[in-house]
Amino acid sequence: MEMTNAELTELMVDSAKNAVTTTLSEFNLELDGSIESVAKVDDVILSWIDKYKDQALEDNSVFTICNIYGAYIGEIFRKTIGGNWHYDQSDEKAPYVVLEYGGKSYAFAGICYQRLVNDSEISVQDYFNKAMENSKQ
Repeated sequence: MEMTNAELTELMVDSAKNAVTTTLSEFNLELDGSIESVAKVDDVILSWIDKYKDQALEDNSVFTICNIYGAYIGEIFRKTIGGNWHYDQSDEKAPYVVLEYGGKSYAFAGICYQRLVNDSEISVQDYFNKAMENSKQ
């Protein structure tokens, strides 16, 4: 699937908006696009499991949850620091989107996946904060 950078950016902006509206409708919690709101994403990701149990861990759900919140966090980073979305197809069976800035790539959807599926102790906010620190070096 070939996508221009503008199309990919539009997709990620729309996905971030989806995270905001979905979080409000599902959990009555507002994500306001601020750096401070990233802390809420850690709780919201686990709230999906609390509310929907095993359904939240089905492939389609995992894909959607991780991508909308990864886009949300990535868009906060992009608006604050900068960067460009990149669709990495180096593994045809598992393409993914990263945010590139300053020679580094940030897998925001990937860290959401780690928290949701592998280890609830992994912090999306910590990853975001480290990305912000790295951007200033």
